[in-house]
Amino acid sequence: MTDNSAEDLGAVAADLRLLVGQLNRRLRTASAGHDLTWSQVAAMSRLDSDGPSTTVALARAESVRPQSMGATLSVLSERGLVERSPDPADGRQVLVSLTRRGAAVLSGARSAKQAWLAEAIAAELDPAERRTLVAAMELLKRLVRP
Repeated sequence: MTDNSAEDLGAVAADLRLLVGQLNRRLRTASAGHDLTWSQVAAMSRLDSDGPSTTVALARAESVRPQSMGATLSVLSERGLVERSPDPADGRQVLVSLTRRGAAVLSGARSAKQAWLAEAIAAELDPAERRTLVAAMELLKRLVRP
């Protein structure tokens, strides 16, 4: 590969996109016992990291329609993973937050994914390859910075 070839960089970008998709599918399989969809995990993760939120704010943050987020949250609420409560600052608004059970389920799904990935790295990569992976992660982090 030449350093500046747009065709070569395009091929690298295509390969990386496919690889990330495959990795994502494998990670989802690793946590399949938790029976959560991608959109449910995304909503729960957002609530876990950002705290309570309105349906509209969650939808905006996840780039989905409020109706879609509402449907996702309804399923999560029925399963006891999120709860709704009045916004103390604006009684007309409803805040959605992660329940203790929701936090535990999310943590379990994350742990399952991390365990699978750690085992795969240990089984498939030798120490030199692991160091290369660590170096590659630093490069990938630069690609996703805002």
